[in-house]
Amino acid sequence: MWPRIGGLRTLALGTPGELRTTLNTLVLSGVKTATAGLLTDEYAAENEELEQVGERLVLVDDDDKLIGVVEVTGVEVVRFADVSWDFARSEGEGDRSIEEWREGHRRYWARVGFPVDDDTKVVCIRFRLVSAGDGGISTGDLGT
Repeated sequence: MWPRIGGLRTLALGTPGELRTTLNTLVLSGVKTATAGLLTDEYAAENEELEQVGERLVLVDDDDKLIGVVEVTGVEVVRFADVSWDFARSEGEGDRSIEEWREGHRRYWARVGFPVDDDTKVVCIRFRLVSAGDGGISTGDLGT
């Protein structure tokens, strides 16, 4: 299971360090409004259900500390080869084409031990930033 804070699932983007810091900065600045995960390797392996529209997630830093809250606005499971350019752009990571997005994600997932092919199921999550920082929110206020 993924960690919870105040009853909410956490959203830990990328790998700890520079990558996570960069991705979190993109979310907190409103540039990144989507993220992708692997259905079999990241959800099934952790016995996690898909996010639901309206669900709130706690954005965390390298120390699993709350740095913001996002609300899920869309969830779709598609083949890796079918991830749309519209979705890829909404990840806000500067890719200039869907091919560039696919190559970067293939490299990332292979590096973390999850090689993908065109048929790999990808969970495409869209979200909106609800609050940046702790916004005066204590973990007790985050109830579902």
